[in-house]
Amino acid sequence: QIDDLAEVDYSLSSLPAVFRPFIDLDLKGVVFPAGNSTDSPYVPASFPIPDQSDSMLYLAFSEYFFQTSSFAYYTAGAFNMTIAEETCSYFNINTEIFGTIIPEVAKYSVTPNPVMLKLMATEIPVISLEQDSFTVEIQGSMEVLAVLPDSTTQSLFTMNIAANTSISLNIFDQKLMGSLCLNRLRFSLAHSNVGSFEVLLLENILSYILQTEVVPSANGK
Repeated sequence: QIDDLAEVDYSLSSLPAVFRPFIDLDLKGVVFPAGNSTDSPYVPASFPIPDQSDSMLYLAFSEYFFQTSSFAYYTAGAFNMTIAEETCSYFNINTEIFGTIIPEVAKYSVTPNPVMLKLMATEIPVISLEQDSFTVEIQGSMEVLAVLPDSTTQSLFTMNIAANTSISLNIFDQKLMGSLCLNRLRFSLAHSNVGSFEVLLLENILSYILQTEVVPSANGK
């Protein structure tokens, strides 16, 4: 068990290869949704470890390991989140900010209403290994809702999201730490209850919100 969402099968995939200077252990390294060991949509490929001997242990993870991790967490809904004042104390976005760009939003009330964001991955994130890091391509959607005085919500609009991030891993204080960098973020309008509007005018606001709320919470985990 990795956590509440996923588990990993790291049993031997073949008999150990024993040589005089070293032993090779081939492990499965398949990640599943917790309690649901379904077949992965990916096919594992063998890969060599560089022939080095100045360390006692070499541990290598293939792209397949990260791909099955992405599939498991996507299936478990780990890439879906809600951002609101109740969940993020420093999140303070209201309809007044959007109303300056989208006049229809300002018509919902005279006083500004809090805004809630619902983010969801619409496809399995694609992970690609690179030198010293790996990249993650994410396709998703973001629904922007106004929180009304009676605590109900009113959907304002939904955006499609395409994001590209880089993740580098380092060992610090005997812990494996990750650092996430947002390389590219693109938006397009999927649906609107407040009429059509120019997406580019909102892009800076939405990019700032996501980089402020999502990226810091992912770093170091």
